[in-house]
Amino acid sequence: MTTPPVPAPTTPTPPSTRFAGFLPTDPVLRQLSLLTLLNAFGRGLVFPLLVLYFTRIVGLSTTSVGIGLTVAGLCGLVAGVAAGRCSDRYGSRPVLTTLWLGCGTLMAAYTLIDSYAGFLLTVICFAAVNQSSSGVRSHLYADVMEPATRVEGRAHLRMVTNVAMGLGGAWGMLALQADTRGAYTVMLLVNAACFAGAALLVWRLPVRRATAQQVAAPDAPLSRWRAVRDLPFLTVTVLNGILVLQYSLLEIGLPLWVAQNTHAPRWSVALIAILNCALVALLQVRITRSVDDLPRAVHAMGRAGLLLGAACLVFALTAGLPPLWAVVVLAAGAVIQVFAEVLSAAGGWTLGYALADARAQGVYQGVYYAGFSAATMAGPALITLTAIDHGTAGWIALAILFTTAGLAFAPAVRWARRDGAWRGEPG
Repeated sequence: MTTPPVPAPTTPTPPSTRFAGFLPTDPVLRQLSLLTLLNAFGRGLVFPLLVLYFTRIVGLSTTSVGIGLTVAGLCGLVAGVAAGRCSDRYGSRPVLTTLWLGCGTLMAAYTLIDSYAGFLLTVICFAAVNQSSSGVRSHLYADVMEPATRVEGRAHLRMVTNVAMGLGGAWGMLALQADTRGAYTVMLLVNAACFAGAALLVWRLPVRRATAQQVAAPDAPLSRWRAVRDLPFLTVTVLNGILVLQYSLLEIGLPLWVAQNTHAPRWSVALIAILNCALVALLQVRITRSVDDLPRAVHAMGRAGLLLGAACLVFALTAGLPPLWAVVVLAAGAVIQVFAEVLSAAGGWTLGYALADARAQGVYQGVYYAGFSAATMAGPALITLTAIDHGTAGWIALAILFTTAGLAFAPAVRWARRDGAWRGEPG
């Protein structure tokens, strides 16, 4: 009688962060934290002032700036997938380094714009390289972080991003207060330097060894553009994009709703933003640690959709309430939305990596983040056409949209798993 072999005990992977996710313990994650801090601080500097710079300093009309930024965003969507293909072919480090150096150069070129033609050319080029960098950056994380700690690492980096952008935004307010060409120029050049510094730090990152999935059957047929035709993956990308609309809800919808449809004081918008940043920083890593495989990711996305639907209904209740109660109900809805946000972020990272072909991670991440960019572009118009224009009925429509998308992840991921034999996955 043959005794079945006893499986070797598995050593649990130690967490890559400690102290509630605030302190990275992994050396690579510490390097990523530093370059993320630098990059996000620079973006925070210019995020609140770019439109005002183009209109008040350069002298362009608000409508022409809006049209130019929309055209630039559309160009960025197309460029992201092509950059992902370059990332697969040449490596994520050199491609991201090049893209961020390009971002720095174009950001510095903003200070030289003196015509609409110059504005249009510069913002289109900047959008192409900047939006392309999102998918390539996600590919870089796959290259330099171990799979077991990758999603937790993403959670820590998201926390770093929020904190750094907040700090940068505080400094950017100085330029807004001064409202002079010199003040705006300094902020643009500092952001350009931050892009360049982060690019150089990217180049110094160590790349881990290829995984077994990546080196197995190297001669197996693989279409490097398969992500564009991978219908199950595209379905998950679209569903994730629907949940991404929550950021437009928070940044565009709520301020307009508070100002036009409630008796809440205007400062309640700032209160919600501060509450969101603080709770995301406290909760993101802790919640992400429990979303470490596909079943848990699907469950997280379903819960996120339900919570977003509930948050929309709570926000709808604020119409007509006295100021104090309006603030209380807004805060309650914001807390519900934060839990949806951290769940959907964690689940989205896990799905984006797990459902991609590891041999073409760059193109897959490019497609995945193109969905994110598309949702960011469409979000303001959709939120305005629903909640802002139609009040309670619009909020209910958004609640149904979010809830349906969250529940649709389960069948979409089952479809992707059935279709995953070509990736070497179990059916």
